[in-house]
Amino acid sequence: MNRAAVTLLASLTCLLCYPQAGASSGITPFHTSNRSPVVQIFGLPAVGDSRILRDGVREAALVLDVANHFVDGSAGNEHLVLDGETYRLNLAGRMGVGSRFEIGFEVPWLFQNGGFLDGFIESYHRTFGFSQRGRDEAPTGRYLYRYERGAADTFFVDRSNSGIGDVRLTGGIQLYECPGGSPRALALRASLKLPTGDSGDLRGSGSTDLALWLAASQGWKTGIGPWELFGGAGLLGMTDGDVLTEQQRNLVAFGSAGAGWRPLHWLTLKVQFDGHTSFYRDSDLAELGSDSVQAVMGGTLHFSERTSLDIGVAEDVIIKTSPDVVFHFALRHRF
Repeated sequence: MNRAAVTLLASLTCLLCYPQAGASSGITPFHTSNRSPVVQIFGLPAVGDSRILRDGVREAALVLDVANHFVDGSAGNEHLVLDGETYRLNLAGRMGVGSRFEIGFEVPWLFQNGGFLDGFIESYHRTFGFSQRGRDEAPTGRYLYRYERGAADTFFVDRSNSGIGDVRLTGGIQLYECPGGSPRALALRASLKLPTGDSGDLRGSGSTDLALWLAASQGWKTGIGPWELFGGAGLLGMTDGDVLTEQQRNLVAFGSAGAGWRPLHWLTLKVQFDGHTSFYRDSDLAELGSDSVQAVMGGTLHFSERTSLDIGVAEDVIIKTSPDVVFHFALRHRF
């Protein structure tokens, strides 16, 4: 809890120091999910907005997730090392069609290497008394993703790489929307992930994944600014992929819950919790066999009614099931 509080304070300090004001463009969830190297290869979606875009309205988003990974664990005949950094740059677009429908796409590009954050994170842990979890004993700047089961390497990636990830097609339908002093909305959303990324470098899973979920929100307009609760839940179905095929599950449940407050017309503060059931079976390692929950804290800078920037920091609530830290940025513009 102390670590989460320090991270939240640092994020909010950066936001509050921003001098420029603009019109509010609404409270929306963070557009991110678990960026673990063995999870982000699948079609786990960000739950997203409960409000479908109006007919002809288009939105483009450029989303950057900088994830630092460090896991070195053993259980029984298993040994897993995830040591490196992932920079996931995602171009997302969506457009309203008719009075209730929306279509869209997501094209991610991944850069994976040893990164530069190891020293900073180790110093951060020392300063605030957090456990290093073996970080200080591992080589700084190492890039190694390796899973040994028995006497064999199930996957082994130790060379920096970059390339396209798995492309997604998205859609949605507005089931309910009630504006006013206590606005609320409900949407049914879906995404289809295609196996366009290289599974050998862990930029994709080799599977075709279909996700279907409900996204909901409830807002209140108060004298100290609008508030909103948001969240959603759904199921992700996957064909057999190329990564840990014998252990991969074909159905995963996921959900998200969060809250936002807009104290100033140019600033929204947000906190969000994302979770899912495990993607793998037959493993005693928490990184593979356990359910996951992560927390994302930060906010949104509203440059205008059409343009905004999300800034957030994600941390693992259930230890080792998501990255140690993820820095999240999402620039959005509506046309």
